[in-house]
Amino acid sequence: MITIQRIYLDDCTVGVMTSKDFDKKIFTLELPDLDNANNISCIHAGLYECKIINSPSLGKCLEIMRVVGRTYIRIHSGNYTSQIEGCILVGDSLKDFNNDGVIDVTNSADTLIWLLDWVAFNSKPIFTLKII
Repeated sequence: MITIQRIYLDDCTVGVMTSKDFDKKIFTLELPDLDNANNISCIHAGLYECKIINSPSLGKCLEIMRVVGRTYIRIHSGNYTSQIEGCILVGDSLKDFNNDGVIDVTNSADTLIWLLDWVAFNSKPIFTLKII
């Protein structure tokens, strides 16, 4: 199981992704909590099944399946909340590096590659994601 522990802020939701099976700390970036509203909110906390997919628009990423009231929720690379429509971005640190006052994630593409490789080699094809 992979867990995301969230912190809800006014302009975004940040988190730390961990697993007892890996020693890397991954940071997450999502939209603010606007009650699961499509394209403008993070998804509700809960247990989800995930799998690796090849998205036509995002490439290789993780799909979060069966999100109530939502479709096409992915864990993918990106740095800014402007690149999110309800999905989760991953990176190796949190920093406002474009100086817009909103937290960003850094080294997202490399972090996603590491996560996808870890899932492919250490997980079942469908694994559980716990968001708290």
